[in-house]
Amino acid sequence: MSDVTTTDLYEVTMVLSYLEEGMDGLATFSLFVRTLPPERGFLVSAGVEPVLDYLSDFEVTSTDVEDFARALRRPSASLNALHGMRFTGEVRAVPEGRVVFAGEPLLEVTAPIAEAQLVETFLLNQVSHQTAVASKAVRSVLAAAGRPVIDFSLRRTHGAGAGLQAARVGALAGFAGTSNVAAAVRWGLPASGTMAHSYVEAFPDEETAFRAFARAHPGPVTFLVDTYDTVRGTRTAARVLRELDRGLGCGVRLDSGDLGVLARRVRAELDAAGLSDVRIVASGGLDEYGVEALSRSGAPIDVFAVGTRVGTSADAPYLNSAYKLVEYDGRPVMKLSSAKVTLPGRKQAFRRPNGDDVIARWDEPVPADAEPLLRTVMRDGRRMEPPDTLREAHARLTADLAALPDDVLRVRAPRPRRAVVSEPLSRLTSEVRGRLAEPTDGAPAPSAPY
Repeated sequence: MSDVTTTDLYEVTMVLSYLEEGMDGLATFSLFVRTLPPERGFLVSAGVEPVLDYLSDFEVTSTDVEDFARALRRPSASLNALHGMRFTGEVRAVPEGRVVFAGEPLLEVTAPIAEAQLVETFLLNQVSHQTAVASKAVRSVLAAAGRPVIDFSLRRTHGAGAGLQAARVGALAGFAGTSNVAAAVRWGLPASGTMAHSYVEAFPDEETAFRAFARAHPGPVTFLVDTYDTVRGTRTAARVLRELDRGLGCGVRLDSGDLGVLARRVRAELDAAGLSDVRIVASGGLDEYGVEALSRSGAPIDVFAVGTRVGTSADAPYLNSAYKLVEYDGRPVMKLSSAKVTLPGRKQAFRRPNGDDVIARWDEPVPADAEPLLRTVMRDGRRMEPPDTLREAHARLTADLAALPDDVLRVRAPRPRRAVVSEPLSRLTSEVRGRLAEPTDGAPAPSAPY
């Protein structure tokens, strides 16, 4: 199945109608998040690079037409107008790694309306998921207070593709490595892994297991010490490491129980054995809340491995995101539905030195003290510049985080920011609302939504 047919059926039905009606004017769709999830002070833009890859290669093939026809239970010949369609439009987007807030566009697509409509579902899927996970991941990095965080999420993400995305945006957020081999190879990330409890159980005892593992891996090793009794497992690991003259770069991993209490006991055992350079790795249901609690308690943990809760963004597994038509054929449009009002027209977002953002019309002059967030990344269906690297995205994120106050960054009960609307965009909104509210059939005008 191609990415072209990875879409909702109503995208196809609308596109067929546009083509039938001869509607080929330029349309601008804006992708944004209406409201921040609970316990979020900000979001991190992610998913833009995969979207640009998708749009660069977008082409409706004869196989795609046949698949659409099968889904619609129509002859494929009736869908021939779709065959050969490519994306020929423009994309303006907030680069990956930038901090963003509710209401402001993460990206805007301007293209012939059929093209811009047909790509909606895939764009929402990619940007919504990756932005949600990146925003969760960076909170884990902040909670770790400088200690490395590693991605262990693959086995419980919602599909292998989601696991790849989680590893990728984890690296963007500042993770030190991933257990996901495919992601490590694809993006040049450090691969990280130890052993499972099943490995230890497969041997007669822990010492036999640890020695066998060390024989297979001549470099630094990390032993899982809590299969049976954590303190006893740590003493066994320490004995093996000393006898093999291993220490620097090696570690022990805790995966269950009260990690703070156990980490202190394990640290004491390792120090007493003269292995103060052996690291303690903690895993087991951790996310930013668990990491923060351990960090605040002073638990002697050197590396945090986060998995299920971060890879699925467990406390906020979706974003209230939207991809809405804001202009067609030069005419600004907006939605007036209760609680779902949209802002009309193409837009830009400005960031001021104090960290506040302004949502503006796209052609407003950039204030002297402000920075535009959206940049043109694709024109005529082609990238404007080489793909961004994760290193570049992480550098942007680091700079943006440094400019935010602590109350926005904090893990618990953050104070979220919301962008304000510029005066010119406010005027346009009032004008468009007034036009749409004018009765066209003698019926009374609808009341304002708020």
